[in-house]
Amino acid sequence: MSEQMRIMRSKELPEELRDRIVARHRSGQGYKKISAALKVPKSTVTSITLKWKTFGTTRTLPRAGRPAKLSYRGRRALVREVKKNPKITVAELQRCSREMGESCRKSTITAALHQSGLYGRVARRKPLLSARHMKAHMDSKMVRNKILWSDETKIELFGLNSKRYVWRKPGTAHHLSNTVPTVKHGGGSIMLTTGCNRGKDECGQVQGYPGRKPSP
Repeated sequence: MSEQMRIMRSKELPEELRDRIVARHRSGQGYKKISAALKVPKSTVTSITLKWKTFGTTRTLPRAGRPAKLSYRGRRALVREVKKNPKITVAELQRCSREMGESCRKSTITAALHQSGLYGRVARRKPLLSARHMKAHMDSKMVRNKILWSDETKIELFGLNSKRYVWRKPGTAHHLSNTVPTVKHGGGSIMLTTGCNRGKDECGQVQGYPGRKPSP
């Protein structure tokens, strides 16, 4: 496709060129011949001719509202840049848009991305895992897949962590009988776990861990 035809795909044709297309159509020329003679895409020739038959003019008709600052192609190009690099900034996207010949505000670019379902959000922080970490995780997952069932319970050595309700009068919240005693070190606890592994004879083995259960 020639450079002229590429430009005409993204820009409106001059009114004089549209009139020439209609004149050639009225003289009996086909869409293909008009396209080749005037170096205009065949789809454009068809669209202009159909518009002339419908409205009786080749002029640009009044549009409903202000035309968009970003074209469809420009918006798709921005979406491609964002999908290629999700951490790209709006300022960098504005620079890319200017290089494509469509200068617009940052708010326009943001709105265009919103229309495409892309929104700016704070990136979640995740541990940087090496190949060794990933292998250890997969090994642990394979071990867990062999477990048919398991259960665990936490026994508090001092008090309970759950909420306790009391009936009391106003102003007596700190009376000894209306409070639940706590200690700074938490009181300690024991975690009991039991389970049954696939391919093993033993089932229902109970193991106790003081405090938190150790990671596998």
